[in-house]
Amino acid sequence: MEIVDSHCHLDGEKFAGDLDAVLERAARAGVTRILCIGTGDGPPQLDCAIRLAERYEQISATVGVHPHEAAKVTPQTIDHLRELGRHPKVVAFGEIGLDYHYDFSPRDVQREVFLAQLDLAKELDLPITIHTREAWEDTLSILRDRWQGPGIFHCFTGDAAQAEEALALGYHLAFGGVLTFRTAENVREAARIVPDDRLLVETDAPYLAPLPWRGKRNEPSFLAETVRRLAEVRQTTPEHIAAVTTANFEQLCLRPRNTTRYTGVSDGN
Repeated sequence: MEIVDSHCHLDGEKFAGDLDAVLERAARAGVTRILCIGTGDGPPQLDCAIRLAERYEQISATVGVHPHEAAKVTPQTIDHLRELGRHPKVVAFGEIGLDYHYDFSPRDVQREVFLAQLDLAKELDLPITIHTREAWEDTLSILRDRWQGPGIFHCFTGDAAQAEEALALGYHLAFGGVLTFRTAENVREAARIVPDDRLLVETDAPYLAPLPWRGKRNEPSFLAETVRRLAEVRQTTPEHIAAVTTANFEQLCLRPRNTTRYTGVSDGN
């Protein structure tokens, strides 16, 4: 059984001491490809996932600015992202979107930066991975108006009605450890209605570890348990979930794209 972790954060201090061991455990659990999210701590350094992808064959990368750091964005940030987005191991743009729970950046700034990054993802011919928290209506409104390409609602925690809205617009939904939580029946209801060809799985490591590891550091090897639980929810086998989610990731993120040759990581200045 081969599984793709379609969203995790392996940069930073939480994996600094044992990343090689983490990746070895992932391989033993069947996680053969990992999409590392490149938002890091925000501008000006936005190449954290690329640096990991250059070290490890099984890692692919994204670039982007998380809505928490939207207030840090300058015109130079957009130029930097454009250059980084041409790297051959960058396969998606994100995570980008809106977060009205914490409001670490003003909401109008979040929306402005979201729009700018959608335009940039279109220019780079990259699918997007979307973060939305307590901002569902604004997120969908912006996407309806400005994005016609492929995308992923990462760490989907909405209900079946929200899932239907996202599916109607053509998006993939990625499910992670929250699916296993005892109180997350709404997420399981959503997971039941997603067509096979729109389904993805993720860890969002080091966050949101599935049961029985809830509250501990999440890591890619734990994804096998989420796959097992998702198979139960959808009344199928873990092997089937692994096969369809791997195929979906490959079709979405590993397709040829139209962009110019990468010329090297800039310094972010």
